[in-house]
Amino acid sequence: MYFYRMKSNDIRTNLATEQYLMNNVDFDEPLVLFYIQKPCIIVGRNQNTLEEVNSDYVKEHGITVTRRISGGGAVYDDLGNISFSFVVNSDNENFGDFKKLTAPIIDALHDMGATTADISGRNDLLVDGKKFSGNAMYTKNNKMFSHGTLAYDVDLDVLTKALNVPKDKIQSKGIKSVRSRVTNVKPYLKKEFQNLTTEEFRDRLILELFHVDNMSDITDKEYQLTDQDKAAIQELNDKYYFNWDWIYGKSPDYQVKNRKHFTMGTVDVRYNVSSGKIKNIDIFGDYFGEKDSDDIKHALTGQEFKHDTITDILNKFDLDEYFKGIPHDELLNLFAA
Repeated sequence: MYFYRMKSNDIRTNLATEQYLMNNVDFDEPLVLFYIQKPCIIVGRNQNTLEEVNSDYVKEHGITVTRRISGGGAVYDDLGNISFSFVVNSDNENFGDFKKLTAPIIDALHDMGATTADISGRNDLLVDGKKFSGNAMYTKNNKMFSHGTLAYDVDLDVLTKALNVPKDKIQSKGIKSVRSRVTNVKPYLKKEFQNLTTEEFRDRLILELFHVDNMSDITDKEYQLTDQDKAAIQELNDKYYFNWDWIYGKSPDYQVKNRKHFTMGTVDVRYNVSSGKIKNIDIFGDYFGEKDSDDIKHALTGQEFKHDTITDILNKFDLDEYFKGIPHDELLNLFAA
């Protein structure tokens, strides 16, 4: 088995690296990847991004949002989480056999003291009945990866807020995440493993996987990216993980409802969004206006359903002429929420 410790703390670059290594580098043994990233949300390939993400909270706290190429539900990562990925030949593995592919991680955690860790249900790893890892798979051209999170010391309070979306706000047919009780694995480890940094915990996992005492014993097993690798990874970043259309435009068609009561009346804005763009928009309410709000509707129709795009368009209007007495900034927050 080979391993690679990603140098980047950006989930987008790390996912691009994973995708590249699976598709373009041939290994004569399985490859295991480890990556640690700054606060981020990764939605599954078939999910509606906005339906999974608390957009206001994410924007306020600078949390990166991207989409991965594998299925499954949305996950939150921060610098207290380790992501791992096993890259194998799909000829030798059964797609969907999470139990087999996560077994080395489970065995390593058992050796480190988390003896109740186990796989449960379809693709979750639990300890004492609480989830600390979600997993997904992807296969292409006879290669496959099985990747997952491993919450070591994640800020669980942020996790619950970043992934908490009002149920009546967005409706679509996208695959929805199943919320469950979550925990960190750290308190279940032996005492000597409870004060490690995330990087130290990652390296300890690697030692357990390879059954060695020192990283120097497996230097020949650690992959190093070439300049050619890095250039190809950047191309994938541009095509997928930094690309608004991939992250939001690939969401299934959906409806958004934003409604708020102001002193001068109630405004109810409803969007139908297709391929990430506003297909049509309705504006209801008992507000007053000198001008017809159809002007607003026409201006927004066909535009990207994106906070900055909506805000830029509305800033071209004197909104008081359409919604008398309602503050401009509050209307922007309503329309672009």
